[in-house]
Amino acid sequence: MTVETLSDPKSVTTMTEVRANIDALDRAIVGLLRQRLDFIEAAARIKQSRDTVRDEARKADVIAKVKAESRRIGLPEDLAEQLYELLIEYSIAHEFVRFDELRGGANG
Repeated sequence: MTVETLSDPKSVTTMTEVRANIDALDRAIVGLLRQRLDFIEAAARIKQSRDTVRDEARKADVIAKVKAESRRIGLPEDLAEQLYELLIEYSIAHEFVRFDELRGGANG
């Protein structure tokens, strides 16, 4: 089952169907998270200065966009905001590690 072949949630009638669809969604979400992390690693490679890794304006912009999309599609904004706060902070920490690895230490 792929995301494209998910059942309509209103049409499922068994917990087996519910779980199979949730499992397919989870696989897709994990794959997208991996792709997002690949772009975080690209940022670590591209950025010239370690002090540009943390960008509070960009973080606020991402969260604002996520909240707007949540409102548009009917997802609770607080859920999206909390998840993205965690995701972005993890991404920043990961980017610092990759930045340092690529340059041989924290003084690069």
